[in-house]
Amino acid sequence: MMERNPSKLVTIFGGSGFIGRYVVRALAKDGWRVRIAVRRPDLVGYLQPMGGVGQIAPIKVNVTDKQAVAHAVANSDVVVNLVGILAEGGKQTFEAIQKEGARNVAEAARAAGVPRFVHISALGADAESTSEYARTKAAGEAAVREIYPDAVIVRPSVVFGPEDDFFNRFAGLSKISPVLPLIGGGETRFQPVYVGDVGQFVAAAVNGKVAGGKVYELGGPDVKSFRGLMELMTSITHRKRRYATLSFGLARMKASILQHLPNPPLTPDQVELLKSDNVVSEAALAEGRTLSAAGIHPRSMAAILPTYLWTYRKGGQFAEPGSAAG
Repeated sequence: MMERNPSKLVTIFGGSGFIGRYVVRALAKDGWRVRIAVRRPDLVGYLQPMGGVGQIAPIKVNVTDKQAVAHAVANSDVVVNLVGILAEGGKQTFEAIQKEGARNVAEAARAAGVPRFVHISALGADAESTSEYARTKAAGEAAVREIYPDAVIVRPSVVFGPEDDFFNRFAGLSKISPVLPLIGGGETRFQPVYVGDVGQFVAAAVNGKVAGGKVYELGGPDVKSFRGLMELMTSITHRKRRYATLSFGLARMKASILQHLPNPPLTPDQVELLKSDNVVSEAALAEGRTLSAAGIHPRSMAAILPTYLWTYRKGGQFAEPGSAAG
């Protein structure tokens, strides 16, 4: 832990999100003053008890508004950009948020003389990807590196934890459906990483304990296929379910309809993402560009998932181990 210094200020864009709350908690514990730049500061009161009185302060900012972004980074010692979207809606496009938004934040931070910049991207970011999400993630990284060559860029795999939108979504689906879909046969491989470990890594980067100018790939200790993840999830929720294979083509057709829902469960772009494995590269492992760079030993799904997926069991936390619900 760093020496507590209440004069140090970190501004976190997107600090109210799933990963953001764990970053905020870790940095508040380390003694930082935390400015949270979000679109709806009236909805982030739950973050303020994570620190002392006045230590955590929300501010209204949209990353597409350059003037608001410039105001948010003023007097900061470090800036962290966590902003990203999984599906487009209205003006919230991948291009506007993940590419131009990242550039806006980095340019404002550089103009304000902020010495350290941490950018959260995603494993699978690739300028040549067939997924617009992955391409704009790569474009955002490129924009940040152009402005901050010494930035710390973090690429997590699928992030899991109590508030996640992955295991919770499929566990919820398993409560109402006897069949779970396996897009492309469910063979795509993932390396899910615990959100608490990601939060600690970002805090280490903010504290200067991780070398800049590198791209870090964060994954947990286990690599599993999508089918393997579903089987793990149903074993914890005690629900026996059948699986239905959907070809990528059929999944894309269904997603083209589902994407118009208010909170789409699947989009055509997400189908494209599922065509590629989402695991830490051999190069990152060999070069130590992983959680190990911050001395973090990743926690396993087996250790964490039961602490919150028990809510999807038919008998809740009191369900007998090994019992199966219909």
